[in-house]
Amino acid sequence: MPEVSYRIAPEIFAGYPGYVRGLLFACEVRNGPSPDALVQFLRESEAAAAAQLELATLAEHPRIKSWREAFRAFGAKPSEYKSSIEALARRALRADPLPSINALVDIGNLVSLRHLAPAGAHALDGVTGDLELRPATGAETFVALGSDVREHPEPGEIIFAEGETVLTRRWVGRQGQATLATPATTGVEFNIDVLHPASPTEAEEIGIEIAGLVARFCGGRTRFVALSAQHPATPIWTG
Repeated sequence: MPEVSYRIAPEIFAGYPGYVRGLLFACEVRNGPSPDALVQFLRESEAAAAAQLELATLAEHPRIKSWREAFRAFGAKPSEYKSSIEALARRALRADPLPSINALVDIGNLVSLRHLAPAGAHALDGVTGDLELRPATGAETFVALGSDVREHPEPGEIIFAEGETVLTRRWVGRQGQATLATPATTGVEFNIDVLHPASPTEAEEIGIEIAGLVARFCGGRTRFVALSAQHPATPIWTG
């Protein structure tokens, strides 16, 4: 993989003070079906989330509300578009078990539920351009998981992108096909999004937890980097 960078546009930090995105890079991993122990961790995380939340008041939970307010600020109606963590929480409250996709995807989902913080995995094997979290121009293209329809984000919508290819719409909303972690994935990064009122230090705490799970179930080597207003960019680590 050629050397590429990962950055967060200054508009993000200006609009959302205190925001931190933790990056847990992993290389030389062996992905595949989750073993029983990992699936059990996923089920336990679902049960724990359901035990501490209520569907009637979910939108007012501080860690859900902060993302709803963020979505509203860049023009996405929270009633229509859900953050990944709200979507996971709602499934847990409906006792609708998440499908076990593969070890890397399951690790991201279970840790998201444990901490009520988005933690999504993106395969790096096919990445050749710089990655950026930034406002969209509207000219970029996006293909959602399970679809072959090309979409365009709304101008000003916060996107995670490789050049003009959108990897995730609405900040922590829908992930696309381009960086889906599959059984063939050997390099991956987890985006760990920490927004007020969560403490910025949680990004590294969650990263350490993900690193332990990756080491146990996928092997490989890991490195953590936190991006903030003071440190908005980093080279992508590939070992």
